Amino acid sequence: MPIVAKLDEYGKGAWLAFAVLGFIVWWPLGLATLVFLFGSGRMGYGCGQARYEHRMSRLQDKMERLRDRMGGGQGWGRSGFGGGWGRGPSSGNRAFDEYREETLRRLEDEQREFQDFLGRLRMAKDKAEFDEFMSERRRGTPEAEAGASA
Repeated sequence: MPIVAKLDEYGKGAWLAFAVLGFIVWWPLGLATLVFLFGSGRMGYGCGQARYEHRMSRLQDKMERLRDRMGGGQGWGRSGFGGGWGRGPSSGNRAFDEYREETLRRLEDEQREFQDFLGRLRMAKDKAEFDEFMSERRRGTPEAEAGASA
């Protein structure tokens, strides 16, 4: 596509001018140009991997700023998958600090228990699906016979 390479050399302005001219000449041409621009990622971040990576890097930067604000990242990532709560500096009120520590510890325990529950639930679902598949296969359903003969 020599026209695509040539317009890429000139940048976004050339693509926009081409889309406007496409609308003037014949509106489906302009519409097709816009769809191509956004789908290929030439305008904005596109729909693919680049957009995902951009969002993830922004999220990671925000998390690092939050971690720095919460006391240098103490306690982050202790509870496994995505977990952990930052232990901030002391508030000066010992009773409040103890309550906060107890609450955070309880939240981490609940999160760990919930992750364990989800793992057991997934395993049970997989086992139920496998048992159903095997019982259908033993019965000799038409779908199983069609799959075996193919």
